[in-house]
Amino acid sequence: MITLTPKNKMAALLCGIAFLNLSLFALGGEMKNVDSSKQNRIEIKDFAFNPKTLTVKSGEKITWINHDDEPHTVVSVEKQFKKSTALDTDQEFTVTAGAPGTYTYFCSVHPKMTGTIVVEK
Repeated sequence: MITLTPKNKMAALLCGIAFLNLSLFALGGEMKNVDSSKQNRIEIKDFAFNPKTLTVKSGEKITWINHDDEPHTVVSVEKQFKKSTALDTDQEFTVTAGAPGTYTYFCSVHPKMTGTIVVEK
């Protein structure tokens, strides 16, 4: 049987605090990853790209998701990334940001729908 002396109680308390801090640190890292993936998402809704302009770092992934009932495409004006097929409701299209620069894109089904991606180093 272990007798709980003030020294043992303090050691147990410090171990518990250290465990909680590590747990919060691990959860915080997971939440950060979720947030960055949401930052690089473009929603297609009400015949518009939202956000209209997105700034990302070179090498990051960008995902469009169609929340309209109509199909839409994602086509780079300057052919800086591959074009999507027609995206039906809730379908996604993902590309990896290339060299730094400004990429403009549009929906070939609805050409008035336009957007811009700014890629930074």
